[in-house]
Amino acid sequence: MKNQNNEPINNEPAVVIQDLHKSFGRQKVLNGIALTVARGETVVVLGRSGTGKSVLLKLLIGLQKPDSGSIRIQGQEMTTLQFKELNQVRKKIGFLFQQAALYDSLSVEENVSFPLDRNSDLSSAERKEQVRTLLATVGMDQHGKKLPSQISGGMQKRVGLARALALEPEIMLFDEPTAGLDPITAGEINQLILGLQEKRKITSIVVTHDIRGARTVSDRLVLLKEGNIVAEGTFEEIKKNQDPFVAKFLSID
Repeated sequence: MKNQNNEPINNEPAVVIQDLHKSFGRQKVLNGIALTVARGETVVVLGRSGTGKSVLLKLLIGLQKPDSGSIRIQGQEMTTLQFKELNQVRKKIGFLFQQAALYDSLSVEENVSFPLDRNSDLSSAERKEQVRTLLATVGMDQHGKKLPSQISGGMQKRVGLARALALEPEIMLFDEPTAGLDPITAGEINQLILGLQEKRKITSIVVTHDIRGARTVSDRLVLLKEGNIVAEGTFEEIKKNQDPFVAKFLSID
């Protein structure tokens, strides 16, 4: 439902996916999945490698096109948007890539400022203040002048998160946010994700292999197998699932 200005009204879910299909050649990656994510909810998507988790995120943000099906972001159908319209919706969505995807030649501050430089009307002084605030939020305010090569992988993830938050997105997509990190650093990243939900009420979809992290940050879990959702619910609900695949997957905890 939309208002007279053709904008989604507040009672629309953040994300609605219906009958979503995606294949690469003969390989079916997503096989008609359906998923609704409420505003302010954190949904964690689990599954073995190659089951379509990261592809799902790329479809949501329009980096790839589905073969068929519907993706609605706050009431707007993403699969039919033209490039200009798609970019407007993307401004509402933050994306933390698995490898942080920082610009090597830019400092930490410049990386975080990049989306503000391109997409905001803030003055130079206002952008600098916003960057300082964002870096402080992720505990990186003392490292603004450093290059990405001068900080650790965990610190790069923090900077990537600060940059993803620069345009104050309403939805965050996380692709393996704790991959390759030691348990302490992974726990810190998970606490940052949890804080976004508690303080900013951001809607989040988190793709991860980190079962403990999933339990920490999720309101709801979705488990994919061969392109299908085979289990969905809270962590405790899914732990009770008797399906052998589900039980084996969660036994990693």
